[in-house]
Amino acid sequence: MEQLNLGIGTRLQHTQFGPGVIIAVKYASYLITFINHGTKEIEKTDDKLDEIIAANVTAEVETTDEVEKSLLKILRLWGNVQEIVPLGDRWKGGMMLLQAADKTQKPKEIPIDIFFHKIVMLRDRLRVLEQQINAHKIMSDEDKVNLQQYITRIYGSLTTFNVLFKNKEQWFVGDKKEE
Repeated sequence: MEQLNLGIGTRLQHTQFGPGVIIAVKYASYLITFINHGTKEIEKTDDKLDEIIAANVTAEVETTDEVEKSLLKILRLWGNVQEIVPLGDRWKGGMMLLQAADKTQKPKEIPIDIFFHKIVMLRDRLRVLEQQINAHKIMSDEDKVNLQQYITRIYGSLTTFNVLFKNKEQWFVGDKKEE
């Protein structure tokens, strides 16, 4: 059978599984419930399929698989786009002065906005790390939870820098029970 974009409800005959009805359409396959063999996933190009009564036939069937693939492609393309995080007004144009205990050494001056940008980049990279941990296919759920808890503690260590943020909703938040 050539690949068709049959819709849900189409009745089919499979030479191995007998009569069935399409209950879901995926990118390259159909989920078909057969009378005598239960539900099976069958490739759209399977030559053992014969259409009996077509239903909901379209040139393009939009499926959840296609939507997911499109969304993943968009996220990969735009995943490095960072949100704009404003520095608190009182810090704009300010300088950080790092003074060693030895007063004979020259202090280090760092513009606060550059330091703040590095803090925001650190936060964004932690978020990407969290996403990669959550999406990891081999890592156990227990390992994912342990790493997530560790990242939460890192956020807690960074709460000192919340004073630099203009908006409270962009602050670092650690484990609530430790505060």
